Amino acid sequence: MIKISTKIELFLTSKHITNFLYLPQRTKKGIDYSLLPKIYEKDIEEKFVRGSGPGGSAVNKNSNCAVITHKPSGIVIKCHQSRSLDDNRKIARQMLISKLDDIQNGNQSVNQQIKALEEKKSNVSYHKKGKLDALKSAWKIREGID
Repeated sequence: MIKISTKIELFLTSKHITNFLYLPQRTKKGIDYSLLPKIYEKDIEEKFVRGSGPGGSAVNKNSNCAVITHKPSGIVIKCHQSRSLDDNRKIARQMLISKLDDIQNGNQSVNQQIKALEEKKSNVSYHKKGKLDALKSAWKIREGID
């Protein structure tokens, strides 16, 4: 086993590198990563196809678009965000983990937890702004301005 960082662990098998996301139980922001699904290489079928869009011969001649199919669920992810095949493979796997998490965990998925934290933060700032506006208008009335 080769440990690269605290977030990703790679396990070596005979010919393939099996990787899955490993994250701590909780982070500072209060997001629970313990329910993230694990993805194994035996459950993934991977193809490399030609991408589309701007880029000329770099896109038209090279097969650097990664298409990943998760066999148990049938989810297909196509990723061509980068010109690098390795980057597209990594991004596609992250997208697959996120999609499976949304399907399996629903409101407890990482994306929903992040969205709830952002909404809570915006509500707090909205109420702070309202409170400051009320104080400012009271000050203007008290000072006879406006």
